[in-house]
Formats: sequence, structure tokens, C-alpha cells
Amino acid sequence: MGDDQELRRSPRQRRRSPPRASGSSRGWAIVLVASIAAVVFWKQSQGLPFTPLDGDVVFQSLPRSPWVEMIEGATDSPFSHCGIVAERDGQWVVYEALGRVRAVPLQDFLKRGRGGAFAAYRWSPAEQPLVPQILSAVREFLGRPYDSRYRMDDELIYCSELIEKSYRRVTGHALGKTGRLEELRWQPYQDLIRRLEGGPVPLERLIITPRDLARAAPLQLMAQRGYDLDP
Repeated sequence: MGDDQELRRSPRQRRRSPPRASGSSRGWAIVLVASIAAVVFWKQSQGLPFTPLDGDVVFQSLPRSPWVEMIEGATDSPFSHCGIVAERDGQWVVYEALGRVRAVPLQDFLKRGRGGAFAAYRWSPAEQPLVPQILSAVREFLGRPYDSRYRMDDELIYCSELIEKSYRRVTGHALGKTGRLEELRWQPYQDLIRRLEGGPVPLERLIITPRDLARAAPLQLMAQRGYDLDP
């Protein structure tokens, strides 16, 4: 078709190609989306009682139950649960073993603690470069069922074991003191332990408790609420 025929077409007959976004327009769109995400993330962080970093380990006292009373009483500690913080898709979450290994919003985790109490520990400067690897090891356990018998195997996982085992996989070293059940104040809770075991109390069983994890040298207390802990 010649140029004169094209000119004689009506405007409705002419096909017009949509304007193409310039490279600069696409660049601004990317910057805008990133800025909005950053603002949302910042606003979420403002509602938290501390400024989190990837890898922070948070401890709490769960709502009271015979099981929680056993953990806190046997270890002579207010801590009955713990998890590890990570930023995921613009949201702070906690990887925890409770029911199963899963990620929950950090705000929900903190609200669950008795009286809103929590203690947040941060890795020492020497350990900070290992945090991405530790979190990667934690994520390998996602979906694993909870271990109410507190055995140090990989089939079932409990809260402090999740963090200790992930650290050990990365470094080859233990995190905190792993002790035997017989070293804890187990006697007042022996009936519950026998029910959980379906047999005698396993006094030789090795356990890493939330209390002993919090005492690990690579972890440093950086924020707390509702406790009176020494830094």
C-alpha cells in the first residue's frame, strides 16, 4: 500500500502502536515499587518493641500449661520457648518449632508471650557473617513436626534444638551447654514426663534447653521486656 493510500484512511482505520515505555520510565517504576516496599517495611518495624536484625534469637514465656510449667520449672528459668528472626518478603518473621517448624510474624510471636514479656539476643560481631547460613539451615527444617520428648535427632524438632542444630551444621560447634535430663529439676514433673515418654524417665537424655541456649557465648542480650536479666 502506498503512502497516499495510508493518508486517505480515516483515523479509526489507522492502527496506532501503544507508546513504549522508555528505559528511564521503567527505572522510575522500579524505584517507586522499591520505595513503597521500604516504607511498608519501615512502618512495620516501628510497631515493634526493638529494632530487629536477621538472626536475632527471641525468647519468651508461653501461656501457662502443665507442659510449660514443666519446662520452666525443670530449668529454673522463665524461658519456655524461643525462635530466630528473619526478614521475609518485606516482613519480620520468627522461625520456630511449635506444633511444627514454621514461620510466624514477629509481632504475633511477641504478643503470644505471657504478659508480653520477651528477651532478644543478637549474635556477636564475630558470628554475624554466619547468619545467612544459619537461617538457611533453619529453613531446611520447615514443616518438621515438634518433638515433645526432646530428643536430639532430626526426625522431630523442638525450639532450642532448631537453633542449636542449625548453628552446629554451619560451624561444627555446639551452641550453649547440652546437658542430661538428670541434671535438671525433673522430679516434680516425673508423672508428666512418663506420660510423654510412655515409659520411664530418660535421665540420660541429652537436651539443649532455652535457658542454656540463651547463655551461649555467641549470643548477647540486646533487648528485653518483662524480665530482669543481666546483660
